[in-house]
Amino acid sequence: MKKKYKEGQKMKNRKLKKIIIFLMRIFLSMCRQWIILSNRTSSHDMKQGKVSQNYTYQSLISTNFVISFVYIACLRLARIPTYCHDLCQLLPNPQNLWRVPGSSSFPRNLITYRDMSLSSESTVPTVSTVTVSYSELKESNIDLSARVEQGFGPDGLGIISVKDVPGYSDLRQNLLQLAPRLANLPEEVKRELEDAHSRYNFGWSHGKEKLESGKLDMLKGSYYANPLQDVPTSNSSEIQRYPWYCGSNIWPGNSLPELEGAFKALGKLMFEVGLMVAYHCDRYVSKGIKQHEKQNLEKILLGSRCHKGRLLYYFPAQDSTTDDNDSISSWCGWHTDHGSLTGLTRAIFSRNSVEVPCPDPASGLYIQTRSGQIVKVVYGEDEIAYQIGETTAILSRGYLCATPHCVRAPQGDEACGLERSTFALFMQPDWDQKLTFPKEVTNHEDVSLSNGVLTFGEYTEKLLNMYYDTKP
Repeated sequence: MKKKYKEGQKMKNRKLKKIIIFLMRIFLSMCRQWIILSNRTSSHDMKQGKVSQNYTYQSLISTNFVISFVYIACLRLARIPTYCHDLCQLLPNPQNLWRVPGSSSFPRNLITYRDMSLSSESTVPTVSTVTVSYSELKESNIDLSARVEQGFGPDGLGIISVKDVPGYSDLRQNLLQLAPRLANLPEEVKRELEDAHSRYNFGWSHGKEKLESGKLDMLKGSYYANPLQDVPTSNSSEIQRYPWYCGSNIWPGNSLPELEGAFKALGKLMFEVGLMVAYHCDRYVSKGIKQHEKQNLEKILLGSRCHKGRLLYYFPAQDSTTDDNDSISSWCGWHTDHGSLTGLTRAIFSRNSVEVPCPDPASGLYIQTRSGQIVKVVYGEDEIAYQIGETTAILSRGYLCATPHCVRAPQGDEACGLERSTFALFMQPDWDQKLTFPKEVTNHEDVSLSNGVLTFGEYTEKLLNMYYDTKP
């Protein structure tokens, strides 16, 4: 049924395209004939001495005006599927009508997150992620390209969730319940867990990252570690060049010994599931473009030493009526992940060390769609969500798309004193992986070189300069 429906939609799209092109051709033909007849009439009348020179000049202006009008009208018709939100809602895959296979689907304009404001009184639609079961995902002979396109493709939200992952629920609970204990360790203990040389990308980090406003982020604390390798490399020059990836893990062995095992167990499971997602992403992309082996997402991630887990703890707000808390990005500002694939858990909320349900249904993850609409995205408590990062969008030439997203804090009296704990796994290329930025991409001009080529390590360094207040 799904296959027949999809084929029917494709046929509908082709017919619509043919109709528009046919109408444009008729219109152009009629205008051309009118212009030819007008010129002939003017020429004949001038020979008879019936038309003044001023009339001829006006006729020429009118002719040029018609030509310009027709040209502009054609351009506007061609741009309707991209810029007209209403038509985008009516067409199942508007970009597929006009996109040449292999061409880039990147947005042509730089996204300014300051424009993504939303009043607390605004109504935002809630949508569920495209969901794939673990049993389907692990089968390499099952073609999941349709769902990959629906979730990660040019018209998707850039996110897919995986359900029924064996052992995931317990591992998630084991790690997230440690986040409040970690954040409430004595300050002198947490200082010993910091690593300034890596720009606080190993160990404990609080108040080091910049918010959209330029202020330091005091809303949340983070604990960074590589869940797969404690020591990614012993090469001193690499450690000095890219300390945020090549550094070694720091574990609170005495103050919170349980953290290391819980962190690694959940991180490794999410990595293994993420590799399965990457395999099906490659299968989808290969239908549109011929991938070079070095651009194969699964192989890139499998050979990388750069993967990083981040345990996040959002400190309880004592006052939920501030202007900052009213913002849609009050807990985590608008951003697009710069890595390859980000695994996300559902958050756990607690108050006074007791787990509680979230009191505000409007809080949570928000995503800006390809058409500019802001939506609230939900997925199951026992599901792992995976978001596409900009590096994958670059390597796939836009067949897999990263989307801006943020996190909104709960509001109201019941939100006071509420804590939030969650975990993210950033699956990333190795630091020497070369990234070639397509010329069509304009939203990377501030980080790419003149020749459009950077290694992933260089790319990360430029982004860290933008978001962190300290340098190594």
